[in-house]
Amino acid sequence: MRTVATYGVFDLFHEGHINLLRRARALGDRLIVGVTTNHFDEIRGKLNTTDSFEVRKQAVINSGFADEVIAETYPGQKKDDIRNRGIDVMVFGSDWTGHFDYLRSLCEVVYLPRTEGISSTALRNARHPEVRLGIVGTGRIARRFVAEAAGIAGKQIVGVYNPHEGHAAQFVRELGIGAAPESTNGEPPFLAADNLDELLDAVDAVYIASPHQYHYEQAKTALLAGKHVLCEKPLVFSQAQAEELFFLARERDLVLLEAIKTAYCPGFDELVDVARSGAIGEIRDVEAAFTRLTPHGVRERDDAVNGGSFFELGSYNLLPAVRLLGAERVMGMDASFHTLRDEMGVDLFTKVLLSDGIVSASAKTGLGVKAEGQLVVSGTEGYILAPAPWWLTSYFEVHHEDATDIQTYEVPFLGQGLRYEISNFVHLALHDEDRYPKLAPEESIAIASVFERYVTKRDA
Repeated sequence: MRTVATYGVFDLFHEGHINLLRRARALGDRLIVGVTTNHFDEIRGKLNTTDSFEVRKQAVINSGFADEVIAETYPGQKKDDIRNRGIDVMVFGSDWTGHFDYLRSLCEVVYLPRTEGISSTALRNARHPEVRLGIVGTGRIARRFVAEAAGIAGKQIVGVYNPHEGHAAQFVRELGIGAAPESTNGEPPFLAADNLDELLDAVDAVYIASPHQYHYEQAKTALLAGKHVLCEKPLVFSQAQAEELFFLARERDLVLLEAIKTAYCPGFDELVDVARSGAIGEIRDVEAAFTRLTPHGVRERDDAVNGGSFFELGSYNLLPAVRLLGAERVMGMDASFHTLRDEMGVDLFTKVLLSDGIVSASAKTGLGVKAEGQLVVSGTEGYILAPAPWWLTSYFEVHHEDATDIQTYEVPFLGQGLRYEISNFVHLALHDEDRYPKLAPEESIAIASVFERYVTKRDA
């Protein structure tokens, strides 16, 4: 019996997929079809898949050509499947010609011609018009956002806002976006605005990358104008403000996401899944640290009220506690704060301790004090260690009482990580029937509640 196999995403299942499966099936007696899981797609950097794994798998089954449909879940699985499933022929579309020649030592490799004039990308664009996205702020993170957004389908950056005259135009010139004074395809020219209402009139959604103290008012203004909002961390500094913004979003059927990039990354998802699996028993403590030495001359080192280490980095360090211990639980914990300040009153180092007598958490942030930046999740049967930079999670270990019993996990981390949050935001904005944010509103609200307690102690 001659076994044939083909692998793919099979998103928005269409005639091209049917033709591929029909031709593949004709090459042998039995056809195995591997469908990529959503998690594996994220690992590979394919961040614009429309349909869920279950929908894509069922579409392949319904085609009637596959004798067996399996999930493709990890790099290197094709080689394993060839050996373990006795595959004689591997089939791919012609757009992958040469890419899988390394498998020829194990089996026959065939590249079949694509169906002309049809593709998942074309269908995706036809089904969902692009989100017109505007950027609020022109600082360092906004520049990184533009670069990371380049590979994300489903959006078009159409404008930028900075209240200081000329700053938005300079941002556009320096990054080379929207450089043409007039559009060549009938669309309006790229907008460099010094008025927020002007930007909001031109977009469907905004990415807020302004200084922290403006987030609340700008996010509220955008939501009231009917725009989806992706807002840099920290979203706000009080629980009430966070609850108000998420209420406005829910009331108007809009997306509001806080841009804590770690929350959207595949490696952090994997770490959370392992911790929740019982691999280390019951979780009792979460310890996170993120510090960097930052010189004067930047906003976070020169603003004693809205800058400092905890406002700048605290969202990252609170995320694991909220995700692993539960948002509601963190909101009910006792909190203590220990802060070192410079002569200007700027927070150089803050250590936060949270506890309810059963579980605990700690978070260390620093801009003028350097510490080991690791994440440790402690349980009744072991612990998880993610070394620095754990907030860009690509590697972690599971340890037990036996010092030789260590499991290691490696998950690719692409670029600077912003692409993952951008992808989730665009997907949510385009698919109002399937909205599952990777950072839940209650998690952002819980993080805001800790910031509020910090501000209350600082200002007492």
